[in-house]
Amino acid sequence: MRVIQYADIVAQVKELCLDANCNLPQDVWDALIKAQKDEASPLGQNVLDTILENARIAKEKKMPLCQDTGMVVVFAEVGQDVHIQGGLLQDAVDEGVRQAYEEGYFRKSVVGDPLERVNNKDNTPAVLHVSLVAGDQMRLIVAPKGFGSENMSALRMLKPAEGVQGVKDFVVKAVSEAGGNPCPPIVIGVGIGGTMEKAALLAKRAVMREIGSKHPKPHVAQLEEELLELVNKTGVGPQGFGGTQTALALFVETYPTHIAGLPVAININCHVARHVEAVL
Repeated sequence: MRVIQYADIVAQVKELCLDANCNLPQDVWDALIKAQKDEASPLGQNVLDTILENARIAKEKKMPLCQDTGMVVVFAEVGQDVHIQGGLLQDAVDEGVRQAYEEGYFRKSVVGDPLERVNNKDNTPAVLHVSLVAGDQMRLIVAPKGFGSENMSALRMLKPAEGVQGVKDFVVKAVSEAGGNPCPPIVIGVGIGGTMEKAALLAKRAVMREIGSKHPKPHVAQLEEELLELVNKTGVGPQGFGGTQTALALFVETYPTHIAGLPVAININCHVARHVEAVL
């Protein structure tokens, strides 16, 4: 049994929040540079130039990439041989978020009740997903999620007979209807299978994959390629001004499902696609 201290989790989450909000992940940097070169629209090229300049300024001045510093989503993969000492994991994550958002002067966007709408003034609680894995380490993935893109999420319980074509139609329609709202070029996560909530979780996890990676199953990897091509043919383009680069990447994750169902969820990240990770 390996002991991980509450205070170490707090410090790590704080560091990851500060990093994620100010520094564009390298894979996203590379994808945006490629998109700028590939974009056919002069206006779209100009938009991408501005996006890249914004990212450079944020990194140099240690300022937020976007004024919407999001609601913090954390995936914690906890080794079954880990014991957390000094407090609860959720409390440690929330304290790390609280400290980071205070120190970084990040916008605090979380309301305590979805109906009463009173701001908590510290951007907590985080949305924490915990999974038990083998080993004696803890992997933390921190992803501040802005709601311009989160609000464009979609879920449908397709009929099995709708098949792959039904999935394609749903994804393309969702991206087309989202237009410029999620600040394209976007990163798209698609979750297929399981139950309603499992599909949504698969989609959320999918958007954090490294750009350039492919699904290990050939038929799913092929679907990713086909969907990305279809999405970029919608003409939405950078920031919704038209063009050929609507999405930087599209990832699909799947899970076994019931004979009577075909759940499909879509989660969209804006062009900053914030996510960082560390292992304790």
